[in-house]
Amino acid sequence: MKGIVFTEFLEMVEDKFGYAVVDDIISKSELPSNGSYTAVGTYSSHEMIQLVHNLHINSGIPLNVLYEVFGEYLFGSLNKAYGQMFNGITNAFDMFLAIEENIHVQVKKLYPDAELPHFEVSLIDENNLKMIYSSERKMGDLAVGLIKGCLAHYKEQATISKNQLSEDGKNVEFIITKTK
Repeated sequence: MKGIVFTEFLEMVEDKFGYAVVDDIISKSELPSNGSYTAVGTYSSHEMIQLVHNLHINSGIPLNVLYEVFGEYLFGSLNKAYGQMFNGITNAFDMFLAIEENIHVQVKKLYPDAELPHFEVSLIDENNLKMIYSSERKMGDLAVGLIKGCLAHYKEQATISKNQLSEDGKNVEFIITKTK
């Protein structure tokens, strides 16, 4: 998992909960990196899982909510850092349709070692889109947050239905329906 995900997570935690909570969740986690991340580094996703779990214990906020909130935050951060990748995309559905053939291709050029989730995206009709998330990391709730962040970025409203396609969370189907 790329370091920018970790640095942005810790920044979000500090913004929302304070530095003491950042220090607490790092100290309670068994991290090979010792919680020292660089944006361009690569780290085990198990470190992120531990950090989020310890934030859950510290805050009492459900894990799925933490992942979703972070996903929304992360979309904004990625847009600030890599907004040029989004040039020419004018709405959320076009962004979702561009993930594999455009966005992830550009990410791989910058970070050849990046292990990205796979998204199979298809337009059902002008108001409905199906997205299938596949990843060994099992972070479908983070994907929900990224979807919500994208919708907010384009000032669009939609409902997101989520269907686990595998018990282990590696495969999740999302149906995104525009509401306005």
